[in-house]
Amino acid sequence: QVQLVESGGGLVQAGDSLRLSCAASGRTFSNYAMGWFRQGPGKEREFVAAISRSGAIRYGDFVKGRFTISRDNAKNTVYLQMNSLKPEDTAVYYCAANEGGSASYTRARYEHWGQGTQVTVSS
Repeated sequence: QVQLVESGGGLVQAGDSLRLSCAASGRTFSNYAMGWFRQGPGKEREFVAAISRSGAIRYGDFVKGRFTISRDNAKNTVYLQMNSLKPEDTAVYYCAANEGGSASYTRARYEHWGQGTQVTVSS
């Protein structure tokens, strides 16, 4: 079992940057693939980025080079660096862990979820 706690969200202006962190409990963090998803107001939860246990990375189509996912296994933490933020990036951002280890974009592949952190981008 792994527990995930996100942090780093907040209110920023368009064009600003934020770095989200997700701290995981447990000793087997390195075995999990980690993903970020987001859910905007009135929208479905969508895939943002994922990093596999071996470091392979996948991004959602809308990212277009603005976001970077990384992980620090020594700190049991995964990060999402978000640059050039836009108002449409406003959402609750969720961290998730996938026991299968692959950087999947499919929500159903992720067994463990954090509570989310709010990101609000003003124009």
